[in-house]
Amino acid sequence: MKRSILIHPDPRLKKVCDPVPDLSDDLRVLADDMLETMYDAPGIGLAAPQIGVLSRLIVLDCSKSDNGEDARPLVMFNPRVIASSEEQNVYEEGCLSIPEQYAEVERPKVVDVEWLDRDGVLRTETFDGLWATCVQHEIDHLDGKLFIDYLKPLRRQMITRKMVKLKKERAREKA
Repeated sequence: MKRSILIHPDPRLKKVCDPVPDLSDDLRVLADDMLETMYDAPGIGLAAPQIGVLSRLIVLDCSKSDNGEDARPLVMFNPRVIASSEEQNVYEEGCLSIPEQYAEVERPKVVDVEWLDRDGVLRTETFDGLWATCVQHEIDHLDGKLFIDYLKPLRRQMITRKMVKLKKERAREKA
């Protein structure tokens, strides 16, 4: 089931999420809903707080179907970066909770991430390039951090004002 994505500013997007203590069927359904929501948006990553659930759960898929790559949906419970490269990478990031706003953000180029998969199996993988950026961006969401928090204050305020205006416009459309 497709879920509604919260738009910044929303206090839930700034909260640190609780670890997932045990995997349940409800959490697996939530993960499936998040994948459906992410693909529909369309996006390459989505964190549970973006749909108002304050649990440490992210989904991502950075495969490019236009390059003939098969979809590679990843579901990560309690993900954490356990190692990162000294080498940095800059990507123009966007966010489903901050629609149509993009900015260059510098992050480690390569990261090792540990997480529980949907079956409760502990996984570790090395991510590079766009995958590394995406997984770090989504883990940031679990810690109450948005990509605009990496920007200079004036730029961050400008984007926040645009989002406030967008939320008002959407509220008027629904009324």
